[in-house]
Amino acid sequence: MAEESKNEIVQGKSITNENSDKSSSEENLEQSQNQEFLVEAENVGMQFKVRETKVDTLKERVVQFFKRKNKKKFLTVLEDVSFKIKKGESLGVIGHNGAGKSTLLKIVAGIFKPTSGKIKTKGEVILLNLGAGFDMEANAIENIYLNGAILGFSRKHMKEKINSIIEFAELQDFVQMPLKNYSSGMISRLGFAIAIDIKPDLLLVDEVLSVGDANFQKKSMEKIQELKQRGVSFMYVSHNIASVQKLCENALWIENSKVMEYGKSNTVCKHYTEYCEKLNKKQ
Repeated sequence: MAEESKNEIVQGKSITNENSDKSSSEENLEQSQNQEFLVEAENVGMQFKVRETKVDTLKERVVQFFKRKNKKKFLTVLEDVSFKIKKGESLGVIGHNGAGKSTLLKIVAGIFKPTSGKIKTKGEVILLNLGAGFDMEANAIENIYLNGAILGFSRKHMKEKINSIIEFAELQDFVQMPLKNYSSGMISRLGFAIAIDIKPDLLLVDEVLSVGDANFQKKSMEKIQELKQRGVSFMYVSHNIASVQKLCENALWIENSKVMEYGKSNTVCKHYTEYCEKLNKKQ
């Protein structure tokens, strides 16, 4: 009897632990499902139409139309790309030139609509791309107002931010100069300063941090870390693997339009670096 009672107690304890584990797993799953995602991309694909025959004049276009010789083919830029970005999280996007990284940013920003798959975004999303959204004939202050208007901010709201934007961009001596006379680094600094001062939910950064001198790059990195602590998310395209590892929890490696790896930043960057080293040895 005593032995039977002991077995019943042990069995009961075992059953209790199983139920406890199951309850804990269900709670974790529920918490995961309730997490707020700013970006959810599922099997995203992108193709562009490319004409096989170059047509320069209206006459050539009419001739080609009636001959039906100007056929179109499709260039696949992205294929089956899936990832998620949680609020407060940052994702680095790496890969060789022409892999489709910048196109992916434009899809997330809503500039391009994917030809397949689906993508959902939440909150305010800003694409920070060199020279994007600027009037090159206008000066820095006029462009600050212009960018603010594009993002839906009033002139009064942007006027309050002008001094801090100009100061961070280090353009105090060039505010009245048209942007067409700016260097690429000066334009990049202005765009970055506008974006971080507005503080979006998600900032899409395309190689901007690689432009500018060492001091400005250091200052920009520190500012991004500060914004991350405040809950701003980043999607960061760069060839600077060290900066991706430093700024991003996760990384997405795209090669020849397809996802090679998606996961923790240090792991993905390590595999990408090894892949690049192998390619260099073959050349």
